[in-house]
Amino acid sequence: MNAMTASNLKSAFGGESMAHMRYLQWAEAAKKDGFPNVQNLFKAVAYAEGVHAGNHFRELRKEVGEASVTAGAGFGMTTTSENLHGAIEGENYEIQQMYPAFLAVADIQSEKGSIRSFQFALEAEKTHSALFTQAKEAVDAKSDFDADTVHVCDICGYTLTGALEDDCPICKAKTSMFTTFVTGNACAEA
Repeated sequence: MNAMTASNLKSAFGGESMAHMRYLQWAEAAKKDGFPNVQNLFKAVAYAEGVHAGNHFRELRKEVGEASVTAGAGFGMTTTSENLHGAIEGENYEIQQMYPAFLAVADIQSEKGSIRSFQFALEAEKTHSALFTQAKEAVDAKSDFDADTVHVCDICGYTLTGALEDDCPICKAKTSMFTTFVTGNACAEA
């Protein structure tokens, strides 16, 4: 694998891993703030970020050894509204800057598996930004997010609320390849 693409995959792995853990922490804060559906959304998107990290890690399977990983990350535990704002900013950074740049490098270097991994993450992050934006609007209006069921594609991390009726629009995975998160339950396979 080309060194620059490998470095970008490592950075993306680090960033997605930190997002996974940050969202789990912010899920607990949302619960304490009285927003159980926001808690569920954070848990579902944390799972999706784990899917992205796993995809990136598998692309690095032949890159054996130690590495220092530079990855951007937001820190802090504030209000649920501010935590959602931080999540939106992080998702938008990945959408607007990080993944387009990583994709361009992987494309130039003809790293097909890396292109797929980055593209899956980029497209899924768009759904995360939109859902976090909806949740923030609700919280800012002193209400909980209006969806108590969130589905996540186990292949690419695509995330949606409501009924799960169609195959994944990003990777074409069947609905049986989604994990469903329901407020008040741990999670259940779809």
